[in-house]
Amino acid sequence: MAPRSGFERVVLADEVVIGVADGADSVPDVDPEECDVLLTGTPDPPRPWVAAPLDAVRAGVDGAPAAAVALVQVLRATERLAVPAAIVVESLAYSVLQHGQAFERWLATRAPAGAPAAPARPDPVGEPVRLERQGGRLVITLDRPEVHNALSAPMRDALCEAFDLVAADPDLVDVQLVGAGPSFSSGGDLHEFGTARDAAAAHRIRVARSVGRRVHAHAERVTAHLHGACVGAGIEIPAFAGRVVATADTVIRLPELAFGLIPGAGGTVSIPRRIGRHRTAYLVLSGAALDAATAQAWGLVDAVAEPDRR
Repeated sequence: MAPRSGFERVVLADEVVIGVADGADSVPDVDPEECDVLLTGTPDPPRPWVAAPLDAVRAGVDGAPAAAVALVQVLRATERLAVPAAIVVESLAYSVLQHGQAFERWLATRAPAGAPAAPARPDPVGEPVRLERQGGRLVITLDRPEVHNALSAPMRDALCEAFDLVAADPDLVDVQLVGAGPSFSSGGDLHEFGTARDAAAAHRIRVARSVGRRVHAHAERVTAHLHGACVGAGIEIPAFAGRVVATADTVIRLPELAFGLIPGAGGTVSIPRRIGRHRTAYLVLSGAALDAATAQAWGLVDAVAEPDRR
C-alpha cells in the first residue's frame, strides 16, 4: 500500500504495530488489519481510532514487551473465534505469562527476597456472593464491599454456582449482576496473584471455572450494573452480559500489562466484541482509564444511569 501523508506505522517490540496519524481534522483511510492500535490527534475519532498520544502505549510496551506481544497475538487470533474457544486461547497465553520475567519482577516488588509469603486475605464472615430471587428475577450481588469486591477464588466459585443455577432454570429470565459498596469490582484479588505455581493446572481451572463463559452463555438474560471502580475482571466479566449499564462515576481500567500479564478473566474476548480489538489493545497497552461517557460512546456500556440505591 502506498504511503499516506500524515500517517506512519510504528513497530514496537518487533511485533506490536501502532498506526499514528498526525492530522487534527480527520483520520486517513487506513486498512485496520495493518495495525494493532490506531492513534490520532483528531478529537472524537471514529472506531477503531483513539484520540491519544503514542507515548503512553510505548511506555506500556517497553515495560512488558513479552506481555504486549502476547496481547496483540491473542487479539488477532481470537477475533473471529467462537467465545469458548477464544477463552481457551486467552488462558493459555495468561498461564505462560504467569511464569514470565515481567510477572516475576512484579511479584518481587510485593514480597522482598527472603521475606515470607503474605498470608491470604480471608473472606469476611458470610458468602462473597449474595443471591436474591423474586419470581423470574435473580439479583446476583458481589458482596465483598470492604475490598471493593476484589474477585477471590471463593467469589469466582460462588459466581460460577450462581450462573449454573441460571443455566438450570429457564424460568430465571431476568438476571441482574450488581456489586455492593463503593465499586462494582476492583478486579482480581492481588493477594492471590502468583499463588498458582502449576501453569497447566491453573489453565484447566481458569477455563473450567470461567465466570465470563457462563455469563456469555446466558447473555440475553443478564444485565450488569457498573459503578465506581471496574478494573480488570471487574469489566472483563460484565462485558459478556447482554446489557451493561453504568453510573456516571464508573471508571474502567485494564491494568494487567503493568503486572507482565494480559487480561485473564475473558477480557481479550468480551471487550473486543463490544469495542473492537484495536481499542481493546489500546486500553491494555496504555493502562488508560475510561470514564462512563466514553465507554458508552465506544459501546463498552449500553447506557449511563443514575445510581441504584438498593
